[in-house]
Amino acid sequence: MKKLKSIIFGLIAGANIVTILVMLLLGFADHVSPADHPTLSTLGLLFPFAALANLAFLFFWLIVKWRWALIPFVGFLVAYAPMRVYMPMNLPSSPPDDAIKVISFNSAGFVYNINCDNPFEQLTDYLRQSKADILCIQEDNNGKQKMTDFYNSLYPYNDTVKVNTSKSSPNNLGIHTRFPILRKEVIDYHSPSNGSVAWYLKVGNDTLIVINNHLESSHLNQSDRSQYEQIVAGGMKGDTARTESRRLLGKLAEAAVKRAPAADSVHQYIERHAHYPILVCGDFNDHPLSYTRRTIAKGLTDCFVSTGNGLGISFNHYDMYFRIDHMMCSENITPYHCFVDSKIVASDHYPVICWLKIDRNH
Repeated sequence: MKKLKSIIFGLIAGANIVTILVMLLLGFADHVSPADHPTLSTLGLLFPFAALANLAFLFFWLIVKWRWALIPFVGFLVAYAPMRVYMPMNLPSSPPDDAIKVISFNSAGFVYNINCDNPFEQLTDYLRQSKADILCIQEDNNGKQKMTDFYNSLYPYNDTVKVNTSKSSPNNLGIHTRFPILRKEVIDYHSPSNGSVAWYLKVGNDTLIVINNHLESSHLNQSDRSQYEQIVAGGMKGDTARTESRRLLGKLAEAAVKRAPAADSVHQYIERHAHYPILVCGDFNDHPLSYTRRTIAKGLTDCFVSTGNGLGISFNHYDMYFRIDHMMCSENITPYHCFVDSKIVASDHYPVICWLKIDRNH
């Protein structure tokens, strides 16, 4: 009986070790280029499931054979880097009085109406009360007279750039700020319906580059999202669930391949202008452990990872609860108290908010 018990514990320990190896594979999948291995590069999406499985092993060992809890504990230690990116934990950081408040927000064109009847009024009231110094909007609807009037009532400096060629579903990137706009550049990469724009702002004696991004969507249609919701809810079983999971993963991989060149171009632009203070934000349409986020974040501080807490879920629809909106800054900027504000539901995204202070002695 004792020998059988040892064998069973050994098998469970082996399963725990395999889970840790899978967790590491998924956690570092963001180092894989989608151009080389599309599906493998996308597997970081599954990281939380492996982490939860390892957590279950931890509780099991603590109850049954507490010394063996060292196995999952070591697993979390070796997976510290992806764990911190996916779900950081930080002490509270109060911004100094002279810090700049920045909001990055995919507004869904100010017309998203699934969760509310009056998205325009809700969003404009929210933005008016937020009193941000720099407001970066994706899917900005500026150009319509009521939007132009609204922005002009809040900020002395406003600019919006159309980044796609579709007349039926325009995609604009906007910046609205109390700091003078010196000039702007559209970052060069091919994308028919997305883009990245760098604005140069005069902030005191400094020139701050603000790069606002809207990167390639995963293009999941209503049927895809319905299938995903069924899988998550456990309403799809066996071979059907596996087939649909592979199909959805394939579509996500295709989108990752399209985002990769854009991420590379944004990173190269950042490197060429590294002598400036730089803020990068926007809707990356990709999760924390993605090639897209890791590539753009090279040489930068991820504001949420360094000062935020928890999952920071920024997309709130179709049961696809991920942090796909990000904010990063150069090393000569100190971020404070970055968070995702889930109180406003008049868009399918939540805004990302952070306070920044330029280090003029850097």
